[in-house]
Amino acid sequence: MARNFYFFNPDTMSFEQAKLSVWTIVKRIIWLVTTAIAFAIFVLWIAFYLFDSPKEKMLQKENNELKEQLRAINKNLEVMDVVLEDIQDRDDQVYRAIFEAEPIPLETRNPWFNLTTRYDSIPQSETVKLLKTIDLKTKGLFIKLKEERESLDSLLLLAENKNDMLAAIPAIRPIKNMYNVTSGFGLRIHPILKTYRKHTGVDITAPRGTPIYATADGTVSRQQAAMGYGTNVIIDHGFSYQTLYGHLSKKIVKPGQKVKRGELIGYVGNTGLSMGPHLHYEVWKNGIPVNPVQFFTSDITPEEYNAILESSKKVNQALS
Repeated sequence: MARNFYFFNPDTMSFEQAKLSVWTIVKRIIWLVTTAIAFAIFVLWIAFYLFDSPKEKMLQKENNELKEQLRAINKNLEVMDVVLEDIQDRDDQVYRAIFEAEPIPLETRNPWFNLTTRYDSIPQSETVKLLKTIDLKTKGLFIKLKEERESLDSLLLLAENKNDMLAAIPAIRPIKNMYNVTSGFGLRIHPILKTYRKHTGVDITAPRGTPIYATADGTVSRQQAAMGYGTNVIIDHGFSYQTLYGHLSKKIVKPGQKVKRGELIGYVGNTGLSMGPHLHYEVWKNGIPVNPVQFFTSDITPEEYNAILESSKKVNQALS
């Protein structure tokens, strides 16, 4: 049964039946539907954007807890890095100094590595920035730890060979009870050319036939010095040390022979380019001549050492 709609007509002061067209009815329906949809959207917006659901509240709480944990991890990594740098510094300045090992180069300890991370393609939120920072620090610590482990392994090997290393250092005087050096290490006047030349050892005057002793454990080398050194002995001590004894009147050791510190190896002479009986003594470290006086430590008093040191500083003529 169709419904009839009425309205009050003030002109006639009576209710009259309304006559609605189809288009009017359609417009009213559209308006009602549009209003309902708009109201529904408004309600949904309020529900989703102004009020968090229980699940969203739980996720937000977990996210905040995750950020706090990431901050704590980042802070711990910073502390670990400081501690590791302190270990590296002790490694270079203390442990390696004890064993006379070269410090590890800075570029080896901290090599350049790829700074890109798996998080580069993700928008830069606070959480992602923390993840990138932690990723980079973790990579750096991994590389540093790897280098430090290898360094400590090498130091362990040096520690195991410490006694051998100490025995290989030329630490005594090659002639007993010597108290001065006739010609020291460095620029000296050549006895024949009369010009300044680098003197790669020290000259120690002594009567012909004075005993000469090995200053450290080692093996007599098959290598021979230049003819100007006359009869000579070269001892390879290992651990990058070598010593040379020149102008001997006689040597009593053979190439390949093992010798101990303090063992007799020959006698003072005047062979080769020499201006008188003396011992020309050299110490080589890593293939480079160094001042032998610096190694006179084991069989000498402070007063004797100072006397030898002062005599070695005088710029005078070398004997060979």
